[in-house]
Amino acid sequence: MTGGVLTMLFGLGARSSSASPTTAAVPKQVCQAIAAVLSDGPDPGADPVGYAEAQILPLREIHTSDKLLRVAIERLASAYQTFYGANGVGKSAQRAVAAASKTVEGYCPGVTS
Repeated sequence: MTGGVLTMLFGLGARSSSASPTTAAVPKQVCQAIAAVLSDGPDPGADPVGYAEAQILPLREIHTSDKLLRVAIERLASAYQTFYGANGVGKSAQRAVAAASKTVEGYCPGVTS
């Protein structure tokens, strides 16, 4: 998904209060797994709710020994679940996805854009 699509899909810039992670410690295969999950499913521009639903379980199946990355992936899955549960309506659900995406992007640049 491109940054423009993410912004279009959720209509907001992402904000995160967490510290910037370092990408050097993140295993390349974990970032590849995240990218593969996020590139699968319905077109996020055409079906943002269906796209969100398609991401929840696959994201939760990604395993990593990096505790902070594991938390970031779980937050992204939870944000998609909230967005799906809200049927794509509500700024808080949109902000949650944007913020969680930004955090994951800090570990794995390019995976959410």
